[in-house]
Amino acid sequence: MHSDLTGYVDVAQVTLYAFWIFFGCLIFYLRREDKREGYPLQYEDDGRRSGVGFPSFPGLKKYLLRNGHTATVPSWKNDRRDAPVTPMAPWPGSPYVPTGNPMLDGVGPASYADREDVPELSMDNVPAIVPLRVEPTIVVEQRDPDPRGMPVIGADGEIGGIVRDVWVDRAEMLIRYLEVEVTGAADRNVLVPMTMARIKMRWGEGSVLVQSILGRQFADAPVLANPDQVTKREEDRIVGYFGGGNLYAIAARQEPLL
Repeated sequence: MHSDLTGYVDVAQVTLYAFWIFFGCLIFYLRREDKREGYPLQYEDDGRRSGVGFPSFPGLKKYLLRNGHTATVPSWKNDRRDAPVTPMAPWPGSPYVPTGNPMLDGVGPASYADREDVPELSMDNVPAIVPLRVEPTIVVEQRDPDPRGMPVIGADGEIGGIVRDVWVDRAEMLIRYLEVEVTGAADRNVLVPMTMARIKMRWGEGSVLVQSILGRQFADAPVLANPDQVTKREEDRIVGYFGGGNLYAIAARQEPLL
């Protein structure tokens, strides 16, 4: 008789089966975990039915935030169910098209999440993004052009407003937005994302170029409820508006290049 285990059991085969079982369990676990975002699915026929599929939906997870609040994942609070769009064709999977002004309605490239209407906080529990008039300890580097007072020019070459202030990120120490006073509306100030603006200097004079929208469209940009504070929801709407202009600002941008 053989006392050696290998005389009765094929170790390589057992190892292969163990790997298959482990790998199958891993796929099952990961497939459940990836359903924490974007589920349950919505059927496109009537919008009232929802599906989860296999495997089943995972249990809810709760996280204790530093402000004492509790966050539950998955969460559907950011979903916007009233977006003014309609299917292009009657069959399932058809692309959606806007039914109104997509830049104002926030759909397509201009869409935004309905996030919390509270400001992003820094590690010191103060609003992270503020204008320089609120944070006098931060200044624009002397070797860099100061955009305050510069005209803001749209993609059509028309002036949309004048830069009145600079909004900085206290945590990252960089410029996030330019506060623009809209031309013809002295009481209307809007924020322009710095990533969508370019400062151009010529003969000692500067201007701010924004190619995503036209000069007249600055007047329709979202405004702040608090002139010295921007919330997460307002940030998403602002970035969505200017980002969506890359497609919707001009009708020709929606046509094929060839």
